[in-house]
Amino acid sequence: MYLKEFEVRWNDLDANRHLANSSYINFMSHTRLSFMMEKGFGQGNMVKNHIGPVVFYEHMFYFKEIFPGKPVRVSLQLKGISEAGMYFEFQHNFYSAEGINMARCNMMGGWIDLQTRKLRDVPELLFSALNSLDKTDDFKILTKEDTRKYKQFPEDL
Repeated sequence: MYLKEFEVRWNDLDANRHLANSSYINFMSHTRLSFMMEKGFGQGNMVKNHIGPVVFYEHMFYFKEIFPGKPVRVSLQLKGISEAGMYFEFQHNFYSAEGINMARCNMMGGWIDLQTRKLRDVPELLFSALNSLDKTDDFKILTKEDTRKYKQFPEDL
């Protein structure tokens, strides 16, 4: 399992003096990018290939409060990926220094071509990196239909 450790800083807290929602999102994003960079696919390769990740949704589940003073570890596992890597689903868990599971997030996204602004498949190097992640027990091959499983569609005014 890929793990990234973070110090919980003063600016990571909210008015209740525990880890803020936005900090969970930032820690997860940093974990994903760190993994990709370690696998040889960082920002430079994204620029060269004109691709960027887009988030479709992030479902957070909070189990215990996270406070400053001790590090927090964030995991990254592959919950699903489409055949050519256009769509992906990750699971992140937040662990205390003692290994207690403090929170979980399931997130789904895709990759867009930054020139055409359309969803696209990923280069083989990135697909191999993502596919090398530890997989969750409920891992699946994703289809376009999986991206709409919650039946949420835009409703204009």
